[in-house]
Amino acid sequence: MSDLRDASETAVRQCLALEADESCAIVTDDKREPIGTALYDVASEITDDAVIVRYPPGETHGSEPPAPVAAAMAGADVVLAPTTKSLSHTRARTEANDAGARVATLPGITEEVFTTGLDADYESIAAHCEDVIEQVADADDIHVTTPAGTDISFEIGDREWLSDTGIVHEPGQMSNLPAGEVFVSPESADGTFVVDGTMRPHGLLEDGHQLTFEVEDGLVTHISDDEIRETVEGAAEDVGDAAYNLAELGIGTNVAVTELVGSVLLDEKAAGTVHIAIGDNAGIGGETEAPIHLDGILREPTVAADGVDVELPQTE
Repeated sequence: MSDLRDASETAVRQCLALEADESCAIVTDDKREPIGTALYDVASEITDDAVIVRYPPGETHGSEPPAPVAAAMAGADVVLAPTTKSLSHTRARTEANDAGARVATLPGITEEVFTTGLDADYESIAAHCEDVIEQVADADDIHVTTPAGTDISFEIGDREWLSDTGIVHEPGQMSNLPAGEVFVSPESADGTFVVDGTMRPHGLLEDGHQLTFEVEDGLVTHISDDEIRETVEGAAEDVGDAAYNLAELGIGTNVAVTELVGSVLLDEKAAGTVHIAIGDNAGIGGETEAPIHLDGILREPTVAADGVDVELPQTE
């Protein structure tokens, strides 16, 4: 439990900067209670206005929590949500931010991911994010290649690069924890990307196992993997082409993540990696709403911004 304690100290004190005169809601579920309890123990030592709220795990990522949970989130100054299913893209999270809460979601978190990803200096991670942003912010075209066969170009257009630094000190801010990435929802993309790291539902891919995606005019036109293709086709029955949207390009900046472990939440933050997502990007600077957001992590990428190689952060 000491590892959970150390990680909780980082989350509550450094990342969220909880103060004694603030309220804090820890939102968890039946499968993530040990992490929720560890966070609550730290929060309750800082403020007398701390609560822990537990509910049955949601059915899917993005499922709305019960109304009393949403009310607790909206009524708190600080919210930490270690849950089995993600609350990141829910009305409850949005309304909590709109009410001024500082929110950190920890979707699908495990004790291993929690202790590994929070064993980090988040001020340093924020500095790495700033460095990458400076290199890509004004570029019109981002080109990504990898030894596995990725060769894809992204048209950024008027879309803004965003940072997930893990530093959530201002009212209305939100972050995933573990954190450490810069990302953008491109206006369009063309080419091929090959996932050779981690992707749901497979987790960490074995050596030689690769997932290939073809992209034209911002839409995925070919998926080599049957399970992922069926997931996207199922979503397309409800939302059409939005399910095939090339949603996100992200660059990992968490230098404390030294190897991929099979958790998208952690692995997409690993310094020196790139992740590309399909589906929804309405909550991250895009305009497409879809019931899926599927991230795939790419190893050993080369990233060029308007033809100039970007210096990527490297693991410690």
